[in-house]
Amino acid sequence: MRNRSGYDIYASIPLTMPQEERDIFEDVCEKNNISTITADNEVAREAKLNNKCFQIIIVGNVGKIQTIADPSTLTVMVYHGIGLKQTYYQDIIDRIDLRAVESEERYKILQDQGKTNLVLTGYSKCDPLIAYEGSKADILDRLDLDPKKKTVLYAPSFYPSSIEKISPELKQFSNEFNLIIKLHNFSWFQKRYRYQSELIRNVTDKLKNKFIAQPSDIDVIPYMQASDLLISDISSTIFEFLPLNRPIIMAECFTIRLKHRIFQQRFKRKLDLDRFDAIDFVYRINDPVQLNGLVYHAIEYPDEMSQLRVDACERYLYKTDGKASTRLLDAIEKELQIK
Repeated sequence: MRNRSGYDIYASIPLTMPQEERDIFEDVCEKNNISTITADNEVAREAKLNNKCFQIIIVGNVGKIQTIADPSTLTVMVYHGIGLKQTYYQDIIDRIDLRAVESEERYKILQDQGKTNLVLTGYSKCDPLIAYEGSKADILDRLDLDPKKKTVLYAPSFYPSSIEKISPELKQFSNEFNLIIKLHNFSWFQKRYRYQSELIRNVTDKLKNKFIAQPSDIDVIPYMQASDLLISDISSTIFEFLPLNRPIIMAECFTIRLKHRIFQQRFKRKLDLDRFDAIDFVYRINDPVQLNGLVYHAIEYPDEMSQLRVDACERYLYKTDGKASTRLLDAIEKELQIK
């Protein structure tokens, strides 16, 4: 939008979010010269946004869109994650005018469900990964890690998560490799999941060659760019990492809540099981003790699953040419002309 000019850009975050998260949001916007809109309370903030009568509002989930959007506003949804949860298909309302879809496969699924507000773009979050300007060595140097060592990125989800079972295993390879840990923001801010960041800090406190991304380090792209291998679980990261065509380990060592252990169908309903079962481009482990040997194997044979990752990249991310955002903006401007 800035490159095309003619846009005044604002950002806003609900006051129901934790104060620490709102502070980070304000700081990021300030550094990027983006004006923010807030108020004394959430009702007032929503009213202020609605009264602004924006021509375009872009959201990462449905959230408050019905409250903040004027009837004349073009509302756009760029989903905040493309992982393995059913929320991708459930977080949809009629008030969304345009929904960015990252793959032909999901475009067809949504189309078969009767959705007509779709635009096939690819995943805009990956655009900076394709066109990243910094070098791997520069990133590792900034993180105080050794550019001569191979680098492993651990980026788990918050629920269901592999953190409890995998974290004790991380120390086994940290002497030989750099280790970068990037947690979901819920692991820092949500009361229910805060124990996860505390556990990671305790487990890795005395490890060498490690970097734990802090809550203010919101961008995972540099950490992906610097890494030779990704370890994750059901996080969107396993798909976002695909354009780099580097090994991925998917840890199915989940710790699930008691009610989901008792009522397993409830847990299964949270996941997109068809997509989960179809994933063939990762090394899958269901026992934490498998991790150490597999890390060494994947680092030594990085091309072993290369073609599967190439095929998966095309299947799950459409075009990875760094122009997903351009395709979305083209669609937005076309819709504005119709309006």
